[in-house]
Amino acid sequence: MTLPILVTGCRGRMGLTVAEAITEDPEVTVGAGMDLGDSLHDALARCETVIDFTLPSFTDELINGCLKQCIPLVMGTTGHDTAQLEKIRAASKSIPIVHAPNFSVGVNTLFWLTRKTTEILGRDFDMEVVEMHHRHKVDAPSGTAKRLAEILAEVSGLSYDDDCRHGRVGEVGARTNHEIGVHSLRGGDVVGDHTVIYAGLGERIELTHKASSRATFARGAVRAAKWIRAQKLENGLFDMQDVLGLK
Repeated sequence: MTLPILVTGCRGRMGLTVAEAITEDPEVTVGAGMDLGDSLHDALARCETVIDFTLPSFTDELINGCLKQCIPLVMGTTGHDTAQLEKIRAASKSIPIVHAPNFSVGVNTLFWLTRKTTEILGRDFDMEVVEMHHRHKVDAPSGTAKRLAEILAEVSGLSYDDDCRHGRVGEVGARTNHEIGVHSLRGGDVVGDHTVIYAGLGERIELTHKASSRATFARGAVRAAKWIRAQKLENGLFDMQDVLGLK
């Protein structure tokens, strides 16, 4: 039995890519698509799972709809504020939600490698994160870059909020050994580049992932939707590390 999926933002770049990835997989089907002006309630009624790559401004409505109809949610939308993140966590007590800053298998391998590399190198190396995306991306840093910086902070005993330096300008002084640099570049049609830099005395290590197609994110989201059903989940908050068995 195929899994009918609701694709939100179905007329946008990512929505179209998700729909195409679904049509390529015989285990799933596009149960409905919705965009601005369409009825979320009617679309949810025809589906068993939602894949959402839209905007934070739509999240509250989507969460409420999924809760009312007990529909699992795969969410790749980034840029949520603290209150919205708390709403997502609260909703996951009633429905299964896979919420990830990036659904690429390669990027999630980068997350894993970043954690392991940081554990090995310790605080002897200066750590910086650099990301680049297309000119139309509205939030910065990207959700993926933020997650990479969070991993660096977690392993190093630092704080993302207190110890990350989002770009540098002016007389900022010498770099300390308790800061993580995070830098965002925007231009052209870049799908998504992320690099974690470890700079030591006399040597440097760089972990880089470059996405050349949005299809990699779409296929990962479809994989997450199928994972929810295969696990027969009733509730819980998960990410792609759970889906890929990397935890």
